[in-house]
Amino acid sequence: QVQLVESGGGLVHPGGSLRLSCAASGNIFSIDTMGWYRQAPGKQRELVATITPHDSTVYADSVKGRFTISRDNAKNTVYLQMNTLKPADTAVYYCNANVRTTTWFNSWGQGTQVTVSS
Repeated sequence: QVQLVESGGGLVHPGGSLRLSCAASGNIFSIDTMGWYRQAPGKQRELVATITPHDSTVYADSVKGRFTISRDNAKNTVYLQMNTLKPADTAVYYCNANVRTTTWFNSWGQGTQVTVSS
């Protein structure tokens, strides 16, 4: 079994920064694409950013230039550095990863709340 555990969420003022982390643990053979998604109240879950094992990245237009995704393959960890945060960034942020144990499957974290408010 594989677990993804997020950390780093919280309350921040507009214009502030936060760094989210997500560590994968369990009987992991390898991890392919990792990513961050978010879900605001009353809205569907949406892509924020993804990163491949070779650091190829994709970002939602709404976060380009403000957020940076990175990963540490040795630690099975993905990060999301969020700068110049806006109230519209308020959401529960979920980590996602395509993980290989004895087979490939897609795994989600439990989510971490990010609130941007003055």
